[in-house]
Amino acid sequence: MLAVEILVEEALEAIGEFMNPATFLSRLDHGKISAAIAESERKTSGEIRVFISRHKVEDPRSSAEDQFVKLGMSKTKHRNGVLLFFAPLSQKFAMIGDQAIHEKCGQHHWRKLVDEMQGHLKRDQFTDAIVHGINAAGALLETHFPADGGGGNELSNDVAED
Repeated sequence: MLAVEILVEEALEAIGEFMNPATFLSRLDHGKISAAIAESERKTSGEIRVFISRHKVEDPRSSAEDQFVKLGMSKTKHRNGVLLFFAPLSQKFAMIGDQAIHEKCGQHHWRKLVDEMQGHLKRDQFTDAIVHGINAAGALLETHFPADGGGGNELSNDVAED
């Protein structure tokens, strides 16, 4: 099923609150995020989605996996989708990828990316954190899954929320 995952629960104890729930949702630039997804996907056969949960979640991996399926990401042609899942009320986020991502990519890249995103989040640069994650995931997808001319954009580029 879904293999690549990065969770940051352990790091939260060391750095404290890094997604201010009161401002996270109101300060997101959905247009900028959607545009970054479209630009990244133009260069790859992969799919990238962003999901923001308005609820507290205990297990971001499980919640992200549920949303991955609900968003149709497990049914893409090449099984090479990446989901960036954020739960600001819980101070947690997860990045998960489908089967083909796991087969090509190692954990080191994802750990480094999470660390970079945390820096933006701690500075209340929420849109920048998400766009950084999208761009980095897009570059990785482009390397391993370049655009093939036949896939097209299979899924919406809009930010999904519950």
